[in-house]
Amino acid sequence: MDILCSKSEGILTLEFNRLERKNAITGAMYQTLADALVAAETDDEVRAILICGKREIFTAGNDLDDFMKTARPKDGSLDHDRPVFQFMRALYGSSKPVVAAVSGPAIGIGTTLLMHCDLVYAADNASFSMPFTQLGLCPEFGSSLLLTQLAGYPRAAEKLMLGEAFPASEALEMGLVSKVVPLYELMTFAQGQAAKLVALPAASIRATKRLMKQSRMEPMKAAIADENKLFSAMLGGAEAKEAFTAFFEKRKPDFKKFA
Repeated sequence: MDILCSKSEGILTLEFNRLERKNAITGAMYQTLADALVAAETDDEVRAILICGKREIFTAGNDLDDFMKTARPKDGSLDHDRPVFQFMRALYGSSKPVVAAVSGPAIGIGTTLLMHCDLVYAADNASFSMPFTQLGLCPEFGSSLLLTQLAGYPRAAEKLMLGEAFPASEALEMGLVSKVVPLYELMTFAQGQAAKLVALPAASIRATKRLMKQSRMEPMKAAIADENKLFSAMLGGAEAKEAFTAFFEKRKPDFKKFA
């Protein structure tokens, strides 16, 4: 299974399990994640959710082979019923606390999804990147708004415009993660934090989460709609075509010929 789902002592754990492909996420994996989160919403046994990857890597982001086969624009817009949309809606709409444990690289949506979690813990080998511009695309799923709110415009502009990787220490300074711990401690620590949430009054935790997030929900949905419109248009553009072609041909893209 490319996504491992397990439930124990009130914690639903969702683990990326495709190490041979650097945990790159396919449509089928997004569907599994979405279904698990939707089911958890009405499962009284689930009081906290933990998302994690492997020691070597959290996720390389979208599996580009799968992405190019399934993400073509339809009538000028991306299909909002696609599994990735289902997953992200379930994630940011979850009433239950979501903990993320990140070790190794978290690329693209691997970083974006963290902005929709509640507690994010990183190992000291973690790195983060949102290389959307390097693919001729734009930010996704509210990251243009949420990262700016977290880190301020200058820092967010550097990360989103250049798309370069940055270490866990900088992610902590920016407010993207809650704490950085040694790699060997990460899962024990994150599971312990999730267990603390399980032990607290569930209604109190859900109310606190709702109160903290409600003021940003509508602006975030508006940002997602704007991002999606631009992302859809850019996905069919010449720059994205050059970026993806260069990736598959294992060469450096040449964007100089585009205005």
